[in-house]
Amino acid sequence: MSAPQNDENASEHVTTVPLLEPREGIPEVVTTPQGVADAAARLAGGHGPLAVDAERASGYRYSARAYLVQLRRDGAGTVLLDPIPTRDALGPLADVINDLEWVLHSADQDLPGLAELGLRPARLYDTELAGRLAGFPRVGLAALVAETLGLELRKGHGAADWSTRPLPESWLNYAALDVEPLVELREAMARELERQNKTEWAAQEFEHIRLAGPPAPKAERWRRTAKIHVLKDRRRLAIVRELWTTRDQIAARRDIAPGRILPDSAIIAAAEANPTGLDQLRALPVFGGPRQRRSSRAWLDAIERARALPEDRLPPVTPPLTGPPPAGRWARHHPEEAARLAAARAELTALSEEVSVPVENLVSPDLVRRLCWDWDVSPGTDVEEYIDGRFAEGGARPWQRALTVPRLAKALTATD
Repeated sequence: MSAPQNDENASEHVTTVPLLEPREGIPEVVTTPQGVADAAARLAGGHGPLAVDAERASGYRYSARAYLVQLRRDGAGTVLLDPIPTRDALGPLADVINDLEWVLHSADQDLPGLAELGLRPARLYDTELAGRLAGFPRVGLAALVAETLGLELRKGHGAADWSTRPLPESWLNYAALDVEPLVELREAMARELERQNKTEWAAQEFEHIRLAGPPAPKAERWRRTAKIHVLKDRRRLAIVRELWTTRDQIAARRDIAPGRILPDSAIIAAAEANPTGLDQLRALPVFGGPRQRRSSRAWLDAIERARALPEDRLPPVTPPLTGPPPAGRWARHHPEEAARLAAARAELTALSEEVSVPVENLVSPDLVRRLCWDWDVSPGTDVEEYIDGRFAEGGARPWQRALTVPRLAKALTATD
């Protein structure tokens, strides 16, 4: 199977035509129930798949809700929908679009927020994932549109605060352009995948994403606080945990990104200083500012709760393992497992180059680590059946198992 007929820097040499404004102009944003009904009727009169995008306010808001939804269908044009004032009036829209194939770029980013609005696709096509499976070296929307369609999408507002109202016209122009080439890009990617005999691979991946739902919350998220590694004392780690939890509760209640409530650096500084009074707390960086002074009591209460915890309720310095230890530690203490993992990675790297699919898309790296760590194959065991069962249990798709299981069985058997 061959990669796209281009080299790694081909997109830099493609002559592109700037896509500066929507071909029908910037549509008026839908903000009323009647507007939703009208948009639904217009989309129902269109044909073919539906291009979909959503703009969030990551870095500004706590929630992952959509603050603008963009929809486009051939024969119907583009719809820009404000889901905040129309949230309870989206039934007519859902009745029309939930039966369609949706085309999104990086669908896993937008599907959870759209599902909160009752909007869920019957079928899915993810152009970013299609680009990965087709072996494109760059799979951002602008890069793929330039490479396959010869159009230049000028970025600039993706990281903006989309909860802003009213939305500036330049932002709406950007938002409308993001869905304008999506259906055409879908057709280009479908042709490339068909040429490489990867259409079925893509179909399985798209269905997996469509049905996956939102990711499960990670355990002990407070341990992701920046620079937490400088703290080696359990009591100070407890302070971080209490401050992080208090900040998270405030952020959720006010729908503000946690870092805008209190930066991680301030949490670490407070844990190191372990202040015993408001004056000591306010003497620390950030806590002395006018905005933080109003919340001083809440922050000090969190610190005092941590200080009052009995020893058996303090968090361990090293978080408990929920799976294999980091692979970097295997070679010294677990050489057999390390050898298996090295052999598996080498085999998958070779396979990746053969089929022009990134290693991480061939099979989940976590599944491979767990397989090599938990390896339990007695004499007479069918190794391929053992690996296939492990991968199936871990959610690997049939196309992934068909490609990787025979290769890994051979490599790991040789290692043993």
